[in-house]
Amino acid sequence: MEEAIQLFVVIHMATMGISHILRPRVWIDFFVRLREWGEPGVFAVGFLSLMFGSIVVAFHNVWQGLPLLVTVLGWLHVAKGLVYFAAPAVGLKGLAQVDPEQSGRYVVVGVLLLAIAGAVGYHLLTS
Repeated sequence: MEEAIQLFVVIHMATMGISHILRPRVWIDFFVRLREWGEPGVFAVGFLSLMFGSIVVAFHNVWQGLPLLVTVLGWLHVAKGLVYFAAPAVGLKGLAQVDPEQSGRYVVVGVLLLAIAGAVGYHLLTS
């Protein structure tokens, strides 16, 4: 099951990374609209984080080697979901940081997501 979750992470992170690199302005528009929704917008982000994280955490409990990264990512997403649901003001502060003039940030995030996908994918292929 751990390999299946690692593949899930590769697919998810690669897709999100490519999207962040190719379409940063759409991501900015998305988060600006969520910010305009207020707390319900924060809940939308919380749902996305919790769905990804809870799937990883439920089926990937590996605490050594490179797969540790997958487990930690899962727990970080669960924690983010919890914080956004329990303290939406925190999420609103995060969404307030979205700046249409900072599309380069999304490209950097995209590169980081692709790096994670590449590292986990490499581990899958070589183990």
